[in-house]
Parts: sequence; structure tokens; C-alpha cells
Amino acid sequence: MAGVPAFAAVRPPGHHATADEAMGFCLLNNVVIAARAALDEFGLARVLIVDWDVHHGNGTQDLVEREPRIRYVSLHQWPLYPGTGRADERGVGNVFNVPRSPGLPRATYVADLDHAVARATDGWIPELILISAGFDAMAGDPLAGFTLEPEDYALWLRSWRGLGAPIASVLEGGYVPARIRLAAAAHLAALL
Repeated sequence: MAGVPAFAAVRPPGHHATADEAMGFCLLNNVVIAARAALDEFGLARVLIVDWDVHHGNGTQDLVEREPRIRYVSLHQWPLYPGTGRADERGVGNVFNVPRSPGLPRATYVADLDHAVARATDGWIPELILISAGFDAMAGDPLAGFTLEPEDYALWLRSWRGLGAPIASVLEGGYVPARIRLAAAAHLAALL
């Protein structure tokens, strides 16, 4: 836990996987495994998970919603698979869901997720930020209808670096390889 930014370009993705079920292309919940290791093996007290994949991370929420040392923020399209992630799903006060309609101006999505992260960290400063970095919320992705562009991911990272916690991200969804490449490059440039 040296505080060095990290990006794990892994496959398969993980945020739909629960403790006892693989689903949505996901076998293991990579960010939750990392969060638990940070808490239980490295002795951290607070981990923030931010999920910007266009699909709600139902597995992540299921695995952390009763764990007050973890806060989970998810911006996702509603309605869309897996059909979870309503704003009133709050766990033990540690879940911050931001369900949004497709086709909104990208500035709306950027501001809404940034605001949710600000609410989640108000009076609760994370010692580690883990990002479920799904790039399927970009304009043109065939499975959804968000309008984000690669530079939006960089905007978020630059904002959250101000929290002072190390940031590590794990690749989740994205179904247009050329767009994933652009978003990942913008993401990495801001991460480093």
C-alpha cells in the first residue's frame, strides 16, 4: 500500500459477481476482494468504491452494503441490467446509488457522480479509492445509452485525487475496443 496509482486491466470483469453466484460475465468481484484485503490485511479503516460502469454493480453492493468501513457509489443507467441500484437502496448508509436515464447531456452524468462522491466522503475521508472502471457509459456503446467521452473519466480522477487517498482502478465493462482504448488512455493519464 505504497500509495502508487494502479490500473488492473483484467478480464473477466467483476462487479456483478456475488459471494455465491457468477453473473453478467463476472466470476469474482475484483474490487471487493481488493477492498477486503485493504481492510483486513493492510489495516486500512475506510475504503471508497466508485463504480462508473453503465450497469449497476449489484454484486459489489450485495457484498458491501452491510460493511460500514466501505462506501459504495454507483452511477448507472436506469432501467438496465441487472435491474438493481435504486436511489433508495442505501445499505447501512454506505451505499450511494445514482440511477440515471440514457441520453442525458454528459455534463449531467459528470456532475451527478462527482456530487455523489462528495456526499459519500463528507466527514468520511477514505484511505483508499477503488474504481470499477467500466467504459461502457461512453457515447456509442451498443449495450447502453449514456453519452460520456474519454475526457470525462479524467475529470473525475483529477477531482477525486483531492481526497488525498491512493487510487486504484479495475477494468469492468466496455464493448467498443477502440473507445475503451481512448477512455483507458485518458483515465491512465489522469491517474498517473
